[in-house]
Amino acid sequence: MPTVGTRLRATTQRLAEAGVPSPYHDAIVLIAHTLGLEPSYIRTAAARDDEWPPGADLDLLEARVTRRVDREPLQHITGKAYFRSLELQVGPGVFIPRPETEVVAGVAIAAAREALEMRGSVRVTDLCAGSGAIGISVATEVPEAQVSMVEASEEALVYLRLNARAQPADVRTRLRSVYGDARNCLRQFDSCADVVVTNPPYVPIDAVPRDPEVALHDPPQALYGLGNDGLEVPRAILDEAQRLLRVGGVVIMEHGDEQGPALRAYAESSEWWDDVRTLTDLNGRDRMLVATRVGV
Repeated sequence: MPTVGTRLRATTQRLAEAGVPSPYHDAIVLIAHTLGLEPSYIRTAAARDDEWPPGADLDLLEARVTRRVDREPLQHITGKAYFRSLELQVGPGVFIPRPETEVVAGVAIAAAREALEMRGSVRVTDLCAGSGAIGISVATEVPEAQVSMVEASEEALVYLRLNARAQPADVRTRLRSVYGDARNCLRQFDSCADVVVTNPPYVPIDAVPRDPEVALHDPPQALYGLGNDGLEVPRAILDEAQRLLRVGGVVIMEHGDEQGPALRAYAESSEWWDDVRTLTDLNGRDRMLVATRVGV
């Protein structure tokens, strides 16, 4: 029977040969998930070259490794995605949250805290909420925040509601999951939000992602923003954000690293926005538009 170290090395090699971007990490996660153990335990057991646990389901591990070799997302195989402090349920039909979006969530959290300090209460709207990664993070890290999460995909809404229900009661009671889009389902909240945050679809229609995990498995409606520049949907969402926000409220919108100037120009051409800025992610790439709603 091979040791844990032998199994880990063989799995890592298979994933590397398949072009998986992080073969060692993914091998550890797949083995840990199959054995029902923490990844840290697998690292330690591999370093000690412990014997492979008797009775472990090798067929199940092989099936999962094969799925990853075929470039199915690791998060679909484990059913989990990690985002800031959250463990989220994900699967086919919902966009897998990315590390760069954690920075967007952080800016929304800071804006919510500032609004809370100024007003004593804070309402946040997360548009194109997907799995709920941003909205639930805000509710978790800003304990007084009332958060509405809006999602137009029925498939994604399943995960959004599952993730909302999985939160502790003090967070869950401040979350509201809404099916539809801002234009049709949030009229009762016009001019109520202190913060609108969104990670909308923004990939140009002819810019097919290189990674099979994205191109073949992320839902197209969560990727492609329509129009030659991919900004038809983001521009429409920006127009809806001005309706939802109170005067002085802030919009935070994720975008591609080459789309900052175009989105900034669109916002600056409107009478509704002031203090229009582009902020970067941890890699120093343009990542989000931030603007303040003004009265006219």
